[in-house]
Amino acid sequence: MTNEKLKFTKVDKNNNSIEFVVAKILCNNGLTVSTAESCTGGLVASKLISYPGISEVFKEGAVTYSNEAKIKRLGVSELTLENFGAVSYETAMEMVQGIAREADTDVSIATTGIAGPGGGSVEKPVGLVYIGIKVKDKTIVKKFEFNGSREEVRNKATFSALEMLEKELEMFK
Repeated sequence: MTNEKLKFTKVDKNNNSIEFVVAKILCNNGLTVSTAESCTGGLVASKLISYPGISEVFKEGAVTYSNEAKIKRLGVSELTLENFGAVSYETAMEMVQGIAREADTDVSIATTGIAGPGGGSVEKPVGLVYIGIKVKDKTIVKKFEFNGSREEVRNKATFSALEMLEKELEMFK
């Protein structure tokens, strides 16, 4: 688990956006993808869906904002939510594994966090986000702390999720 701060930049020599690069890798390799989003509210799925041809590999996106949705839709354990909270490494791990299992995809992405402006605490401040990425049998979760407005936190989390995925898809380029 790491705490990273990212800059928003284009990622390839042709000035293509991160979502374009990621979607192209997914499509070119026939890698099916699913998303489970809380704090990003579907932004990750929306970015991926903007790529022409993504319908060949994008199976589904679930906005699981409430704990009830995380439990029912993704199979997140009630004990995990009670012991660690919705915004935690453990919950992000269960979310990303749950959507991969339920959607039966090669690749999955999950986000959970506190976008603000309220809802934060000393232990879990506004801007705290956990992002899970699963590619085949490898699953990683990273912790981020973003500054800014609600929309800025959501956009930074979306960009970071796509950037994490792009790094994990390096072997498929």
